[in-house]
Amino acid sequence: MGTLETFDVVVVGGGPTGATAASDLAKKGRKVLLLDRMGRIKPCGGAIPPRLIKDFEIPDELLVAKANCARMIAPSDKAVDMHIEGGFVGMVDRDKFDEFLRVRAANDGAERRTGIFEKITRDQDGVSVIHYVVRGKHGAPDETIAVRARAVIGADGAKSGVGRQAIPGAKDVEYVFAYHEIVKVPDNPPADFDGSRCDVFYQGALSPDFYGWIFPHGKTMSIGTGTADKGFSLRSAVGALKKQTGLEDAEMLRHEGAPLPMKPLKKWDNGRDVVLAGDAAGVVAPASGEGIYYGMYGGRVAAEAVEELLVTGNGKVLAKARKRFMKEHGTVFLVLGIMQRFWYNNDKRRERFVKMCEDKDVQRLTFESYMNKKLVRRDPLAHFKIFLKDTAHLLGFAKV
Repeated sequence: MGTLETFDVVVVGGGPTGATAASDLAKKGRKVLLLDRMGRIKPCGGAIPPRLIKDFEIPDELLVAKANCARMIAPSDKAVDMHIEGGFVGMVDRDKFDEFLRVRAANDGAERRTGIFEKITRDQDGVSVIHYVVRGKHGAPDETIAVRARAVIGADGAKSGVGRQAIPGAKDVEYVFAYHEIVKVPDNPPADFDGSRCDVFYQGALSPDFYGWIFPHGKTMSIGTGTADKGFSLRSAVGALKKQTGLEDAEMLRHEGAPLPMKPLKKWDNGRDVVLAGDAAGVVAPASGEGIYYGMYGGRVAAEAVEELLVTGNGKVLAKARKRFMKEHGTVFLVLGIMQRFWYNNDKRRERFVKMCEDKDVQRLTFESYMNKKLVRRDPLAHFKIFLKDTAHLLGFAKV
């Protein structure tokens, strides 16, 4: 074996998380390899908040729709519309969005390669060696390639291969399994269809512990659901949702399924030269399933920690990635986790949850927190009112 090519950083995984990390490090002048397996699109509603659009400079032409209303649908089919006053949620198609981010990383100086991560070993001097497989074309045999890396960012999604090899506890992740279909909006859509509204179905028949959704994507839409119950048929549930909404004959363009981690891992790094980010670190928000913003933010803090490692040579600084992330978003994950476990437990509670969404204070604080990715603390009276109403629903005193 000849002398292996050495990179400052190898980023495994070319989704929004990995592409963001690769961009940030390449812009600092680091020699970066962005390794992506390509051809795989994650099941995702495609919603991105204004905070993401601003922080990560997403051009308007990538937004295939702008949603200004969320409709929450209870088991009884009672619907509550939550309007976004003076704002919108951007909707993107993940195939185009992810590729835009990869191209941007390459333009920023990262080297893009297509390959499947295989393993990490160490060279004689202790430097990590990344082994990956490149599929042979036109019947040619597969080729295994190895490169050296002073640092590795595992952004290779749920059930991360990097994490399972390098990070203790990375195998112990809680998952929701998600499935969606991208379908064309019919020429004559159902009378109730609104291309600027996200519909969220809190119904046990569509998910025993999560929710079903119909999200607008301009000329297409994402119809999906998720659950942690491995015995529940997600495809059947999506079929039922399409029939329930008059979309059973809509032309399906593609479909995807994947696990979504619902709890941040307790450790994201090996204290030496490997750190995880995004789904690999378990940062998909409970209750909402939102992952794009948290993945990109996670990629950014991982890049910051790796840059510090490359400057100082101190592997302990990699722990700062998780510390920074949890300081910024840990409380939100805690609250959403409690909310999912309680309110998504059965249809009686789901009915009460949707009823609570009628409250204007709930709507305002929910959207302010979602849009800006900060818990709203400046309105203690509204929080107190919500607490009282929430307690009434918990105890069954409120009318449904």
